[in-house]
Parts: sequence; C-alpha cells; structure tokens
Amino acid sequence: MKTLTKLGAFALALVLVFGSAYVVGRIAGPPPSAAAPAPAPAAAIAEEGGPGGLKISKESMYLKVLTDNFPAGVPQTFAFQVLQHDGTPLVKYQPQHEKLMHLIVASRDLTQFQHIHPNLGPDGVWRVPLTLPAAGEYRVFADYKPMWGIHGEVLGADVSVSGDYRPQPLPAASGTTTVDGYEVTLNGVFKPGQDTKVTVTVSKDGKPVTDLEPYLGAFGHLVALRDGDLAYLHVHPDGTPGDGVTPSGPEIVFHATADSYGDYRMFFDFQHQGVVRTAAFTVRVDGPNPPPHGLDEATFSAIKAKNEEAYKNGGTPTAAGTNGGTSEGSPHGHGG
Repeated sequence: MKTLTKLGAFALALVLVFGSAYVVGRIAGPPPSAAAPAPAPAAAIAEEGGPGGLKISKESMYLKVLTDNFPAGVPQTFAFQVLQHDGTPLVKYQPQHEKLMHLIVASRDLTQFQHIHPNLGPDGVWRVPLTLPAAGEYRVFADYKPMWGIHGEVLGADVSVSGDYRPQPLPAASGTTTVDGYEVTLNGVFKPGQDTKVTVTVSKDGKPVTDLEPYLGAFGHLVALRDGDLAYLHVHPDGTPGDGVTPSGPEIVFHATADSYGDYRMFFDFQHQGVVRTAAFTVRVDGPNPPPHGLDEATFSAIKAKNEEAYKNGGTPTAAGTNGGTSEGSPHGHGG
C-alpha cells in the first residue's frame, strides 16, 4: 500500500473518481435518546480543518479503547470512551445525522468496512457488538460532536486481530459497481484542491431506482479512506429527504474536494426496500497538490524563492504564515 501525502482542507472533502466495488456488511445501532436535528445540505461529519482519524488525541480529547484485541470471526463487545482534557469521560453529545456516535471500522488494506452505532452507558463507555472477520490491523474512527462543540470531531485508534495476516491489494479503479443486483455508478472528474460535483446513480435490473429511502437523515452517505494512512472523511449529499426539492433517486448529488492526489477507498451507503447496502470503490485522484497552508500558487512560489535565497545567503527563512499565510507547522488547510 502506498504512503500518501497530506489530504487537508476538506471542504466537504472525501471524494474523488471512483472505481471497483466491494460490498460489505452492516450493523445497525439503536437510535439515540435525543432527537436529531435536520442535517445541513452537504454537511461533512469530520472535524474542522481537514480529514479526521489520524490522531488518537486532538483538541484535548482522547480516544481510550477498552477492547483492542479480537479473535478472528468471533463476535464480542467493542468498548471505548472519549476522554476530556481532565481525564473524565465525555457523556454529553449532540446528534449528527440521527446518531450520537458514528463508529467506522476498516481494515488497513481497506477490504473490510463497517459503519455502526454504539450505545452510550451512564459510565461514559460506548459499547457495540463487533465481529472482525480476518486477521490483521484495523482502524476505528469515533465520529462525534460534543454537546458544547462547534463542529464535529473524529479520533482514530488501532485494534488488532491475531492470526496469519495476508493483506490484499487495492482493487483497480472503475466507475461502476454492483451490490445485491443494484448497479451503482459515479460521475465526477477530480483534481486536488478543486470543488467537484459528484453524482452517484443507483439502478436495479436496468431500471433507475427512484424510491430510495432516508437513512440517517439522507438518501446516501459517503465515507472515504485514503490508502496508506486511512485519513477519514464522511460526507453527506446535497438536500434533505422531505424538503420538497430533493429527489429520492436515482441520482444523489454530492459536492466534494480532494485536497491531495493519491488512492482512496470510498464507501457509499444507501437504503432501499428496508435494507441498507454498501458499495465500495477505489478512487484515483491525479494532478499536482494545491500549495500548502491555503496559499495561492503565486504567493507560495514567492515564499519559496525568498527562502531559498535566504538559505544561500545564511539568512532566516520566512514562515509560510508571514504576510497573510498560515504559520509553519499549523494544520494544513485549517479553517473556521
């Protein structure tokens, strides 16, 4: 698997051209006790300023995994906490798309994927039944929003399944895939740093599916994981079921931005006739990355030239944040 460079500034990002599919099972969690607000159009459940899940701790929050070793194929309870800066468990959350917690579980080779919804106990421990089918390393992503939070956050941690691990290669790219007799296609041409309209189309037996059912407050969900580091992005489509203008298929429209080139695995959830299905695609994004720190090409080129000259003359380089940029070392693409 390839190690890729940073995918920051998510604008909603996830993205990307897609390809060959892999169908995965799902586990449905019970609804939260609190009522969920209507989702915002094209809202991304990911922390502000870039892809999530690359850190076990961020903004003074810490993901404490209480079950980190699984036997292959054996169901057991996965338990974890989100700890606050003072070490106490977070117990107050805002619903996001009808759930207080979205837990994503993926194998490091991206052949296994689950999107599940645990229950929160009064002790601040989240619990959910989980079966990891094969040996290897898995990444878990806790996607949540504190009750006092301004934006959602995503923390990530590793869990292991002992045994003979044989990683599989990433499937080749393709714009069409099938799952349980449904044909799913994706249209969109992506370049790093450019907002792109992405249209996913669902059909069955050669006929368009026009009666998709709302699932978690939308007609479809996309989760993208970058090959190499599993940087995480969770994106929802334009419009809201029942708003009078958003059709229930066959097309679902997203707006997304790929911030870096590279390979991704993208998972699309949709519900029809009471069953949630997941189709997966391999995505390849080509082209040069945008300049770092949100700078335009001219500004970044000028800073590079100035710093190279300063180095040659024994001077001090200028930080990228000087004269309007973001200072060196700050999160790429961080925004408010």
